[in-house]
Amino acid sequence: MDLHKLRQKITDELNTDGRTIHFDSRSGKLRIEDKQTGKGFSVSLPDLLRQFEQTGENAVDECIRTIRKGLAALHTTLHLRGHENRIFPVVRSASFPQKTKSGKRLISRPHTAETRIFYVLDLGEAYRMIDESWAEEEGMDSSQVTRDAAANLTALPASPKKDMVRHNVFYFINENDGYDASRILNRQLLNMMKAKAHGDLAVAVPHQDVLIFADLVNPEGYDILAQMVMKFYAEGRVPVSLLPFIYDQGQLEPIFIMANRRPQPGQRKDNR
Repeated sequence: MDLHKLRQKITDELNTDGRTIHFDSRSGKLRIEDKQTGKGFSVSLPDLLRQFEQTGENAVDECIRTIRKGLAALHTTLHLRGHENRIFPVVRSASFPQKTKSGKRLISRPHTAETRIFYVLDLGEAYRMIDESWAEEEGMDSSQVTRDAAANLTALPASPKKDMVRHNVFYFINENDGYDASRILNRQLLNMMKAKAHGDLAVAVPHQDVLIFADLVNPEGYDILAQMVMKFYAEGRVPVSLLPFIYDQGQLEPIFIMANRRPQPGQRKDNR
């Protein structure tokens, strides 16, 4: 499948009289909008094509299914009140827009130099980002939204899968609930992984559907982590960050891993 065929497939699947579909050749993004609400979704076709090459037709089918669900939700009256248990945080890159296309400011907060936290109402196979005006209409403020999201996140299961490469241990959380990367906000989980680490504890969120922990005991571990993060980032439906973080003393610090200046575990301050 090439870019043209991918564009045509999505257009054929989602095109109806009530929607407009526009392709921006400069950015490679396909925009599907609902005519009645003026709202919609944008898809980066180059990114989706890379996912297709990595994981096959399922990547495209999942994208179409998510957009279809999201467009249907635009015609449903949604409420935050009474659904507080469906409010969750999501991690996005620091460059992610902080306003909707209609100019409404999304509820968000800074996280690291590479990431920012936004808040959503879970709709099952899709979700809607929460903006300040919507929260106000529901009689809620941003602090209540963030509190509810934090409590709901902590209640989510986290069962890491373990792999060892050259004495370095890697753990992967992939629960397929849309909030895998969000679990980087679970301080209890971070502290638990830090307590069991024998070397430096690195954490990575290459895309929204995976959280990686790495117990790094030698320089080779850093190289393996860098390659791993790059691969996951390229495959992700919603990429977040190419840079992993070191978790130490309750803080996350982005690290640059260079082949000729790999950090020595336990000596990060001299090798950053």
